[in-house]
Amino acid sequence: MHHVSADGRDPAAAAAFDWNGAPAARAAAAALADRAPSGGLAERAPGGGLAERALGGAPAEAWAAVRAGAEGWLPFGRAARPVEVLDETLRDGIQGVSITNPTTAHKVELVHAMAGIGVDVVNLGLPAAGPRHFEDACLLAREVASSRLPLALTAAARTVAADVEEVARVAERAGASIVVYAFIGSSPIRHFVEGWGTDFLVRSVDEAARAAAAAGLPFCLVAEDATRSPPDRLRVLFRAAVDAGAARLCLCDTTGHVTPHGVAALLAFARRELAALGGAEVELDWHGHNDRGLGLSAALWAVACGADRVHATALGVGERAGNSCLELLIDNLGRLGSRPAVPRDRLVAYCAAASRALGWPIPPDHPIAGAGAVPPLALPPAGRGEAL
Repeated sequence: MHHVSADGRDPAAAAAFDWNGAPAARAAAAALADRAPSGGLAERAPGGGLAERALGGAPAEAWAAVRAGAEGWLPFGRAARPVEVLDETLRDGIQGVSITNPTTAHKVELVHAMAGIGVDVVNLGLPAAGPRHFEDACLLAREVASSRLPLALTAAARTVAADVEEVARVAERAGASIVVYAFIGSSPIRHFVEGWGTDFLVRSVDEAARAAAAAGLPFCLVAEDATRSPPDRLRVLFRAAVDAGAARLCLCDTTGHVTPHGVAALLAFARRELAALGGAEVELDWHGHNDRGLGLSAALWAVACGADRVHATALGVGERAGNSCLELLIDNLGRLGSRPAVPRDRLVAYCAAASRALGWPIPPDHPIAGAGAVPPLALPPAGRGEAL
């Protein structure tokens, strides 16, 4: 029997869309095969290539499309433009219930450690969350500037003008440019619970983007829970972002739901829709969580599928099961030739700084910094990544 809620809303409207499904896998495989490079990294193993292992269970048509691109279809080797890494430790990471909000001294130490392992972008936090969050964001922005750390700056906000204006205050006080990462729920269940309609979504994105533009700050729309959102809902948000002049769009796997071929399907869809909306120049971010233990693999797959920037946290900390693990992401991207390789001692130092700052122990079995870790295999030879 079909039921509606007491206020007349239909719970069926909250049903999640599954980007991991077979139709999405077929479309993604075909799209990636179409743009496969003529050469590049190929990881083969008994029983099939990396694509076949990751796309396990997809229909035979998907395999045919993948094979059509030959072995080098996964473009990890992006020498002309390495993928960027954004460190979310001091924003999303400290939202974990067992994580300590670091002292300012520990935050400064961790930001320097980020620069030491080649992190490109740091999220300064959510300034509108309260006075301490605002003051710490100002301090860190000034530290990056005064120490000439090679880190671009972002800060989080809801798609609310008042939140964006707090980011603008940080930028003004620090004398630095900060990209506004304004987030809004995109999944049907969030819209059902909140009672949000299309008009509300468009109005919220426009309001936040206008506030960023008024302050002269670049704007990124963060689509929360994008991996459980149907194409028509995402299309509304994408159009609002393009119309508002967004420089970036961030696709979030907020519940750690997506599998590798779901990543491919969603990124292929986003690229296609942005181009159709006149937003081909809008850059794509990937932000993933680890609820199914797939955070790192999903992040790597996002890179292979063309994400311009990928997010992660130190030691994989964050809400519930945490986020994609940043030091493992950077290490693997270096080995795959997508970024300069980072010496292990720097990664270990970063983990140690994060552990001190967050009050979070390094697991003994951590692949890089754990007490039981063994020396890794040799880093890639020249041409597949260079030491920092």
